[in-house]
Amino acid sequence: MESSQRRKSGLNLPAGMNETSLRLETSSPSSPCSSSFRSISISSPRMISSLSSPSSSKSTICSDRFIPCRSSSRLHTFGLMEKESPAKEGGNEAYCRILKSELFGSDFGSCFSPAGQGSPMSPNKNMLRFKTEHSGPNSPYSPSILGHDSGFSSEASTPPKPPRKVPKTPHKVLDAPSLQDDFYLNLVDWSSQNVLAVGLGTCVYLWTASNSKVTKLCDLGPNDSVCAVQWTREGSYISIGTNLGQVQVWDGTQCKKVRTMGGHQTRTGVLAWNSRILSSGSRDRNILQHDLRVSSDYVSKLVGHKSEVCGLKWSHDDRELASGGNDNQLLVWNQHSQQPILKLTEHTAAVKAIAWSPHQSNLLASGGGTADRCIRFWNTTNGHQLNNIDTGSQVCNLSWSKNVNEIVSTHGYSQNQIMVWKYPSMAKVATLTGHSFRVLYLAMSPDGQTIVTGAGDETLRFWNVFPSVKTPTPVKDTGLWSLGRTYIR
Repeated sequence: MESSQRRKSGLNLPAGMNETSLRLETSSPSSPCSSSFRSISISSPRMISSLSSPSSSKSTICSDRFIPCRSSSRLHTFGLMEKESPAKEGGNEAYCRILKSELFGSDFGSCFSPAGQGSPMSPNKNMLRFKTEHSGPNSPYSPSILGHDSGFSSEASTPPKPPRKVPKTPHKVLDAPSLQDDFYLNLVDWSSQNVLAVGLGTCVYLWTASNSKVTKLCDLGPNDSVCAVQWTREGSYISIGTNLGQVQVWDGTQCKKVRTMGGHQTRTGVLAWNSRILSSGSRDRNILQHDLRVSSDYVSKLVGHKSEVCGLKWSHDDRELASGGNDNQLLVWNQHSQQPILKLTEHTAAVKAIAWSPHQSNLLASGGGTADRCIRFWNTTNGHQLNNIDTGSQVCNLSWSKNVNEIVSTHGYSQNQIMVWKYPSMAKVATLTGHSFRVLYLAMSPDGQTIVTGAGDETLRFWNVFPSVKTPTPVKDTGLWSLGRTYIR
């Protein structure tokens, strides 16, 4: 029936559409030659039967074309919406806003911030994006380098800090005649009151850093010699270890001897103060604990080393004492114990260099002699070795910086160098040379910026190696000072 109707009308219509569903409008009935189709309106949706099963009763309704919802398209993601150029700003701004509203819909502009920055209401879930959305103003991961409008933060645009510059030459050199070249002695110490003590032969000299004044503290006479000097933490009293095994305590301000204590059988080469106790190490392999408040020469004896004691340091909290010996042992003692609580035997040479970290509790650094050459770091809570590094030469001294987390080491055979390390990476900050003998002595200024080194070449050299606490800027190189020398006696 339907096919006969289609033949009569002369139109080949799809199935499901009849002739009445089309309405043709002409321009004018009186002008048949100029008639044209003004519009074609479909009064009902076109019904298309399933091609695969013509006999199926179900049918699918399809629109003529797909028109997307522009408000949810996020065209800014694909770079289709750009910021206005400066030429279009000003008088044309309102026109551009109206034009975008007419083209993309009135709700298109509400998806973005007024500044034109991409900030969609819903998170972007595109798998592949042609344009990277702007990160926050403080994000360092944006790819642009053109400033905030391009999503690049001020932090990321700042170039990395250059490595801290350490002057390669000493700013002052003191001649120190008769400064002994003996690995087991400790003849230089710098007090908290800015006075440097140096043992030269049978005498101890004090050099005041503020005015370069030199004072002779004492002379032990022809039958004895100075083996160690050590200031108290307050800097008013100084202890002296002698070749005969005595320990003397002097008032540094009045240059008067306070007390002499015995107990050692031979030379006393290393001393260490805590808040109340003075510890002394000797070639007789013993460590004696002296208390100036009691009348006896010593209050306790620590026995554990099998050879001369050459390294001795109290922890900053006065709870532990570390000792190193020529037997290659590093021992840690409790303040109340008579036996070591830790025996660390990884070093393969004498352990003179010992230093407790001021930045981390229970962190101990130690250095070995010529056959070892290593700096090792220990956790004294459990005895574990945290790190070690082969320096390539004999380690004579170690000292932590009070201002930054760095450590300085002095060396002997074969390079006689001074090295500054960054902890815990152990990256080299600086390598300083100048001594012609092994650098056996090391002390640090009260402000933590300057170190003084001594060697068998009978010189004391002052180096600016660490920044100050308040202004961690590179220290100024005052190498011209090194052109002249001052005698310490």
